[in-house]
Amino acid sequence: MTTVAGVDSSTQSCKVVVCDADSGEILGRGQAPHPEGTEVAPDAWWDALRAAGSGLLEHVDAIAVAGQQHGLVALDAAGVPVRDALLWNDVRSAGAAEELIADLGGPQAWADAVGSVPVAALTVAKLRWLADHEPELADRTAHVLLPHDYLTWRLRGGRRGRIPEPTTDRGDASGTGYWSPAFGRYREDLLTLASRGRSPALPRVLGPDESAGRTPSGTLVAAGTGDNAGAALGLGIAEGDVVVSLGTSGTVFARAGRPAADPGGAVAGFADATGAFLPLVCTLNAARVLTSTADLLGVDLPTLESLAARAPAGADGVVLLPYLAGERTPNLPHAAGSLHGLRPEAMRPATVARAAFEGVLCHLADALDHLTGIGVTPRRVLLIGGGARSRLIALIAAQVFGVTVTIPEPAEYVALGAARQAAWALSGASRPPSWPARSVAEIPAPADAATGREIRAEYRRARRALYG
Repeated sequence: MTTVAGVDSSTQSCKVVVCDADSGEILGRGQAPHPEGTEVAPDAWWDALRAAGSGLLEHVDAIAVAGQQHGLVALDAAGVPVRDALLWNDVRSAGAAEELIADLGGPQAWADAVGSVPVAALTVAKLRWLADHEPELADRTAHVLLPHDYLTWRLRGGRRGRIPEPTTDRGDASGTGYWSPAFGRYREDLLTLASRGRSPALPRVLGPDESAGRTPSGTLVAAGTGDNAGAALGLGIAEGDVVVSLGTSGTVFARAGRPAADPGGAVAGFADATGAFLPLVCTLNAARVLTSTADLLGVDLPTLESLAARAPAGADGVVLLPYLAGERTPNLPHAAGSLHGLRPEAMRPATVARAAFEGVLCHLADALDHLTGIGVTPRRVLLIGGGARSRLIALIAAQVFGVTVTIPEPAEYVALGAARQAAWALSGASRPPSWPARSVAEIPAPADAATGREIRAEYRRARRALYG
């Protein structure tokens, strides 16, 4: 049997799956935690990969890594990180993003150049922050990598004093802010602009089915990709499929045949891991809102869901704006969460719990609106991530999205997508192998759409009252 491994190196943990290369059947799994925080030593990811893959990776024929996007990994000329990596959810670079937008002449110029307008999350903004706040470290930076690039490099034997050429793929490169999906090339002028005249080396961009090289023991290492492109590949989405992922962050994305360029900045015009494109809207807050609300009420997550299910739709007028960690979409990096519509009769645990669920889903419904605003027509919505395992989440999603919601079989789709890519690179075929994904439920939109519209209207009123 030919076997392949896929790695999901996410914000919170590293997950590894080993699959039959032909069928996609999962043969083994492993997981290890990552340190908390918005800056992390890159070696911690490598340690977690080795721990998660212990006993699993020794005999696979190929491997690929899908990683959290945007993180800045800065290496010196010897291949040593000059500082801890700045992660996508580190908002200290918000001011740098605003400066960069002005430097190039406004949002439209950025959308035309790279398909995305800088926000704190993008690598280009983190490079500007590094140049301005830690110039001595920026001077030492010889190579700029993303988290998945770093792990791919380590798999190929990269370490202090041994520097095989770093590689990336178009999916992850498209989230940097200095690679153009429309033209398929780096914009090194934007790299230099962000770095205040410096020009660190960038990874070679591989095609979707290319190999990055081999491990010291001979295992083929595929190109890898970003986590969202990995999930799309794992799900096997087609045009018309919209994926809503509820993890630490929330993402809403779709497969498209043309690159997107949204001057409003809400839609990131990313590439995918198949040669097509992946317009995407990202929020900083999703499932964490529910865990934080459970902590506030002193209950566990199942009890929170039970409480929310007992409250009426609309939560008796209570609205939660879920910007607990600041927010990326809308671009409010210094915002905080807030409760609105509190009255004596509504100040009950059940209504607060319901408001948390509805707030998260209204937030993601706004993200879906941004995609439809650039021409994406949803044929179906697939709900994935840890939050998708909640029946109540699916019911409210169908209500506020106004479309049928499909729940795929629970799986580690980012890691599965990486494994599928590894099988593709190993096979030499023109297309990735066909690995079927099964759905376990379909929740139709309610026949009466009025309640969903009213929930969203109350949410918009609260948001506009606070933020305009």
